[in-house]
Amino acid sequence: MGVVNVTPDSFSDGGRYVEPAAAVAHGRRLLADGADVLDIGGESTRPGATRPLVAEELARVVPVIAALAAEGAVVSVDTMRAEVAAAALEAGAVIVNDVSGGLADPEILTVTAAAGATYVAMHWRAHADHMRDFAVYDGPGGVVAAVCEELEERVEAIRAAGVADDRIVLDPGLGFAKRGEHNWELLRDLDPVLALGHPVLVGASRKSFLGALLAGPDGAPREPEGREHAHAVVLAHLAGAGAWGVRVHDVRSARDALAAARMLRAPSAQPDDRSPV
Repeated sequence: MGVVNVTPDSFSDGGRYVEPAAAVAHGRRLLADGADVLDIGGESTRPGATRPLVAEELARVVPVIAALAAEGAVVSVDTMRAEVAAAALEAGAVIVNDVSGGLADPEILTVTAAAGATYVAMHWRAHADHMRDFAVYDGPGGVVAAVCEELEERVEAIRAAGVADDRIVLDPGLGFAKRGEHNWELLRDLDPVLALGHPVLVGASRKSFLGALLAGPDGAPREPEGREHAHAVVLAHLAGAGAWGVRVHDVRSARDALAAARMLRAPSAQPDDRSPV
């Protein structure tokens, strides 16, 4: 899943693709590099980000989705708003990637169900401007148990809204109301999330816990684009762990890492094997 941030303030490439023409061109490049899905979002969810107006989000994503879907791309809309999801689905999106799992706007579940679209529910506790206040996992089983329990609750709500079981994808929400150690725990122990019985999407690309891991002698985190080598190792781990998909910024390097991981797991696999992770 290749990321297309149509925003002025995303942590990795904020402002680079805020104009529709630039975003469409970037989407085409990601497809050429091997993306299976383009995830198009008009709201930054980096820590501390403030929300755009609904009209702003619509103006950012709908023209880009319409253009890329018309060219045959499989498009996901990255939004927490039912109104934006409805417009995106009308424009040609087939997946709703909701980082709030329906908590920010429960009507988004009804919209997705009515369209027969796939719904990605991420583990989420609060909006970006104060989600750090909720990064506490001191119950039995720690962060892994809490994420699984809270995702199970979301699955019940998603089913109740009418989304079919085979249209539900789960995301453990790396970086969302989680400190670095929480992210590493979830990556090391993905089995309980997989045991929930739905495909699992993981987004580790360029996130701050990788920057902290690669900090320089002065303690400054490595810049986002300098985190790709570490991310490639995470991708190889996820391939072995059984993740269904990965959300990435650099599709070419991700494809390279996954191709090598597949060959190591199954020597008879062909180098051009493009099956899911």
